[in-house]
Amino acid sequence: MKDYFKFIPAVYLVLKKDNQILLLQRQNTGYMDGYWSLPAGHHDGGQTLKEAMCREAKEEAGVNIQPEDLTFIHVMHRHQANDGERIDFFFGCTSWTGSITNAEPHKCSALTWFSPDALPSNLVPSVKHALQHIAAQEMYSEEDQET
Repeated sequence: MKDYFKFIPAVYLVLKKDNQILLLQRQNTGYMDGYWSLPAGHHDGGQTLKEAMCREAKEEAGVNIQPEDLTFIHVMHRHQANDGERIDFFFGCTSWTGSITNAEPHKCSALTWFSPDALPSNLVPSVKHALQHIAAQEMYSEEDQET
């Protein structure tokens, strides 16, 4: 049997309200702590991408999202020199139940709404890259990271 190349899949949520998007500030993760990112997580297998996104929305932001309320908006292929290759799937959403809350305070120091025109300067670079392509309504992008 052929041993196929493997990607690391992840899902990202572009949650929108009043022309703003929700970002979280990372802490105690060992990766880009202090930087802002989207609610996101790895696909664990045995689930659809939309199911993974719904799970992550609940785990990180405390909200319930139905798979049918998610809209696929972008996919990014990332090559990280020291950490393999990744495929990141981005979903937009404007409808959820529950209140936005920091459900992982041990990994997140803040959840804040930002205008897409006034994003923080310390945004995770790959998220910044993806949001630029999403704003341009481009469904696919690539990013090659040195580290």
